[in-house]
Amino acid sequence: MSDKPVERVVLARDGVKLSCRDWGGPGADVLLLHGLAGHSGEWDATARLLRDAGYRVIALDQRGHGNSERRPADVSRAAYVADVVAVVTELGLRQPVLMGQSLGGHTALLAAAAHPGLPRALVLVEAGPGGAEPGLQAGIAAWFADWPAPFPTREAAVAYLGGGKRPVGEGWASGLEERGDGLWPRFDADVMVRSLDDNAARAFWDEWAAITCPVLSVLGQGEQGGIIGAEEYAEMARLLPGLRGVSVPGTGHDTHLERPEVLHSLVMGFLG
Repeated sequence: MSDKPVERVVLARDGVKLSCRDWGGPGADVLLLHGLAGHSGEWDATARLLRDAGYRVIALDQRGHGNSERRPADVSRAAYVADVVAVVTELGLRQPVLMGQSLGGHTALLAAAAHPGLPRALVLVEAGPGGAEPGLQAGIAAWFADWPAPFPTREAAVAYLGGGKRPVGEGWASGLEERGDGLWPRFDADVMVRSLDDNAARAFWDEWAAITCPVLSVLGQGEQGGIIGAEEYAEMARLLPGLRGVSVPGTGHDTHLERPEVLHSLVMGFLG
């Protein structure tokens, strides 16, 4: 079995090109969704582990990210959800497990709410219904503006983007684009900011309560902590009594990069 994925292209309902990494595998389907400003390669370690465990694994570069179309006109939450449906349909996935981190997890939960028969289960890594955050976009824009791009070397990118955590830095740096003057993000910051329009405006509790499939919520529990607070998680559990939640000590927002083996073990136990 090849250790490298095959790139596949799917056209979204509005004609946007979506790039997928198809890892193959003989069994039940899993679709992996990265977070904001991320890329499908973040999931490589998890994808290999799941494939070797017998699953058929696909990792999607969401619109505006990675090898997918960089400047789509529509970056609403509905567009991201429609992309999941397009990939599932075009690649012939049958009730896949939707597994997403951060904004990718948000996409997964919205897809499950809008299309109850589509996923077999959800695995949400540092993702939840959230709440209205009027200052969210300004903060994200300022963060991108601070990036010292182009990065002169991969090591410089790893050091900066990892914040002292090499696995996190490696995961983010692997998505950069090499040009003549250095390494650049493979996305446009203004597109990323527009992708948060809906999240800045409202919470998604009604959608959360509409989910009917099993859900595993994986939370960071390190020095920096994760983004899901105790009150938000308590409400998540109240609305979905069957929710299974696990905190992973020593991790922050990027659990899938920091502890892929632990994440894999949790997912296998959940799916089994």
